[in-house]
Amino acid sequence: MNNAISSVIIVGGGNAGWITAAILARKLKNKCAGQVSISLIESPNIKTIGVGEGTWPSMRRTLKSIGVSETEFIKSCNATFKQGAKFVGWVSGAKNDAYYHPLMLAGEDEQFNTLHAWHHQAQPQQGAFSKAFCVQDYICELGLAPKSITTPEYASVSNYAYHLDAGLFTDFIKKHCVEKLGVKLLTDDVIEVKASVENTISAVVTKENGLVSGDLFIDCTGFKRLLINKHYQIPFKSCKTILSADSAIACQVDYANTDQAIASTTISTAQSAGWIWDIGLQNRRGVGYVFASDYLSDSDAQAQLASYINNTAGNATNCTFKTIKFEPGHLSKFWHKNCVAIGLSAGFLEPLEASALLLIEMSANTLAEHFPANQSAMQLVADKFNQTFLYRWQRIIDFLKLHYILNQRHEPFWQDIKQAQSIPQSLQNQLELWRYQYPCVHDFEQAIEVFPLDSYLYILYGMGFKTDYPFNVSKQQQDLFLAQCSDIQLQLDHLINTLEPNRKLIEKIKKFGLQKI
Repeated sequence: MNNAISSVIIVGGGNAGWITAAILARKLKNKCAGQVSISLIESPNIKTIGVGEGTWPSMRRTLKSIGVSETEFIKSCNATFKQGAKFVGWVSGAKNDAYYHPLMLAGEDEQFNTLHAWHHQAQPQQGAFSKAFCVQDYICELGLAPKSITTPEYASVSNYAYHLDAGLFTDFIKKHCVEKLGVKLLTDDVIEVKASVENTISAVVTKENGLVSGDLFIDCTGFKRLLINKHYQIPFKSCKTILSADSAIACQVDYANTDQAIASTTISTAQSAGWIWDIGLQNRRGVGYVFASDYLSDSDAQAQLASYINNTAGNATNCTFKTIKFEPGHLSKFWHKNCVAIGLSAGFLEPLEASALLLIEMSANTLAEHFPANQSAMQLVADKFNQTFLYRWQRIIDFLKLHYILNQRHEPFWQDIKQAQSIPQSLQNQLELWRYQYPCVHDFEQAIEVFPLDSYLYILYGMGFKTDYPFNVSKQQQDLFLAQCSDIQLQLDHLINTLEPNRKLIEKIKKFGLQKI
């Protein structure tokens, strides 16, 4: 084998480093006959923020694939079930202004037949779409869990992801990687990068362990971007003119009592210059305000966040607030020479729709699936990787922007963020098309999409978007829609008698565990 890739060095821990290590270790064990070693260099001086964090259902596949027990994960990471996102105040800010982005599909293949019938009802109301196409909206409003104690690990009654404690999750995955997957941990600081005559990275120099050589280096050093940016000077592309939020204030909020209900959605509540996330863990809530510093000072943002906490059964006087500043955007490319950036090193956008962990999973899986056999194949694999992820980052930016541009709020932030000059042309083109015909799978590159068609439907029509489709509704379409509504009601009646509250199921799992698959 010519110049085989036999050693991978991951620089940086955190969720990005350890999720990447776990996925690579598990997948390459069989693919490369155990001949690729994986080492991770983690600084002892960097602490995680430790707020609550949301995931996508893909995390279930990831945890299952790397051999993690779902029961142990839930117990160790203060994890709870997430069945989607609830957007409060994003359209008008009125009292009943709310809609859902559930994690269940909107009617499978029949959605295109029934969407036209639903849309031609007498003035469909904001937030009504998910109720007509998915039972999960009702499940979340009732505070029910997505499965029962007799449902096996990773199986579901209603599709779900997780809310988790980011700090505990890192420790949990680290332990699994080192003890079960054979990942070598070096607790050390990288102080220098060594390059070969071909300008590939040959080694990094660490403070305590000296020279650490490798064939492929993965930059998981977060905003520091030690390898991809400081060494290789790969440019960063800001998208602040599109997504203007550049700050966050985060805190941990105690429950008012030990049996307080745990929401099974990420609650995103619009504020004057951004939005507040509210994530329910087992022992507390993770709450934070994402805002644009051009429109709001840190002190005023903290005051708004404190007011929200006090109005949602919390006590802001007991909270410690952490301020985080960031430049929204991503690298111009993510794989250069023999260095791949994953996680915050690759870029960061506001945490709307839990895209950060999802991109880590996607990046690590793509790397594992297309792992270069040798140095000769490296550039070809890198080119494909860069093409795929430049597309994915742009689609995420478009999708996050979609949440803002249909708003009817009056604050300067909300008015400015929907101006045409701030909307990517790709999204403008899609919206123009969707004004006259309904979104369909052909509007997307299905093989590499981040968010499915259903997600766009939930946001568009959840916010009251109108499609002026010129054709009449057929009797078959109307009958299908009425049958769908009846089926959703039957599902709901069954699930109300089957599922129990989110907290109650979590407590049972901690006591009895879920059935092994």
